[in-house]
Formats: sequence, C-alpha cells, structure tokens
Amino acid sequence: MWLDYHHPMDSKLLELLVCPVTKGHLDWDKERQELVSRSARLAYPVRNGIPILLENEARAMSDEELEALPPRTPLV
Repeated sequence: MWLDYHHPMDSKLLELLVCPVTKGHLDWDKERQELVSRSARLAYPVRNGIPILLENEARAMSDEELEALPPRTPLV
C-alpha cells in the first residue's frame, strides 16, 4: 500500500499504529505526510508509504503547530 497525496492513510492501519514514545494515538497529516503524536508533540515522517516511527527521526512540534491542528475525530 502506498501512502501519497492521492490516497488517504488507511484507517485500519492508523488504528494499529501508536506513538513509540507515549503509546498514544497518531493522527495523519496528509499535507505534510506525517503521523502526529499530540501527546508526545512529535511528527513522524512517512517516506515512500512507510511510517518511520523512530523518535530520532521525528520532528518536534511547536505550540503554534499543535494549536493549529484540527480537532481529533474518532475513528469509526
């Protein structure tokens, strides 16, 4: 399965993935091609359709970025 700008993140896969730091939920940021952990304040890159869930590869998120995120919507 390829994750790119034309295909949304598979909701089943997103349900299975967790932040490696907090074990919490990850949100898919389609524009930036990142998985966001609000609780860890980290954004994990997705490269060539592969989530890179390594803390040292994650980008720290600023307060402004976190506040600008849309509200979480529960997965159905």
